[in-house]
Amino acid sequence: MPSLKDLKNRIESVKSTRKITKAMQMVAAAKLRRAQEAAEMARPYAERFNAVMAGLAASVGDSDSAPRLLAGTGSDQTHLLIVMTAERGLCGGFNANIAKLAKASAEKLRADGKIVKILTVGKKGRDILRREWSDALVGHIDLTDVKRIGYADAQGVAKDVLGRFDNGEFDVATLFYSKFENVVSQIPTEQQLIPYEAPEEAETDSSTLYDYEPSEEEILADLLPRGVATAIFSALLENGAGEQGARMSAMDNATRNAGEMIDKLTIEYNRSRQAVITNELIEIISGAEAL
Repeated sequence: MPSLKDLKNRIESVKSTRKITKAMQMVAAAKLRRAQEAAEMARPYAERFNAVMAGLAASVGDSDSAPRLLAGTGSDQTHLLIVMTAERGLCGGFNANIAKLAKASAEKLRADGKIVKILTVGKKGRDILRREWSDALVGHIDLTDVKRIGYADAQGVAKDVLGRFDNGEFDVATLFYSKFENVVSQIPTEQQLIPYEAPEEAETDSSTLYDYEPSEEEILADLLPRGVATAIFSALLENGAGEQGARMSAMDNATRNAGEMIDKLTIEYNRSRQAVITNELIEIISGAEAL
């Protein structure tokens, strides 16, 4: 049975932990507002961009003049998985859920005889995946020093991915990230980047006919690289909002758990103290009766 001093030290330690988790919760709540606004403001642009791209891709179809980013290499043997997670932990299962989806996809691809390569964006995803998939890791992009995600950061990731594609390192690229729904709900999402595949929610305006100048193929050749950067930027913003929401929720749970632990330890401390007092009284009374 722990002594009164041990119990008192544990209570003080848990109280200090509760102060830290409460502070982290408040910081995450402040950051969440900005991150959520950024993610929500980017969605209309991304949706409209995808709609335009989907319309152009439908017009071009499978023609011989279709850009390589749309038509692909003609093979799907080598897959590049771009796994985007947070740079920091203490956000519940946020990072683990993204990595879990990526691992499930990688296992399925290998079972089908495909070659899997993994590019990580975010240290936590790299730390999780290199335990079992170290042989598949081909690169890592560190955004630790980035205080606020900007389009330039997405362009840097897109430049790396497009450079690997031009060098023939892969045939299909798939992006893994977490889509922000609300504070307690972030949905791990899988999106194919290369060759371009219009998202299911992308709407095309089939009631209007457009004449393009220059041709659809030339416009797509210019827009497709931007489309890769736009998709990555949108995913980074969604991840940023999801990370802060998950951290805020996790720290709130940790704060409440610390409070419950303090209550239990306080009760145990009081009971132990009462037992000590009772024993002392019994000794005093026994000594008095012995006289």
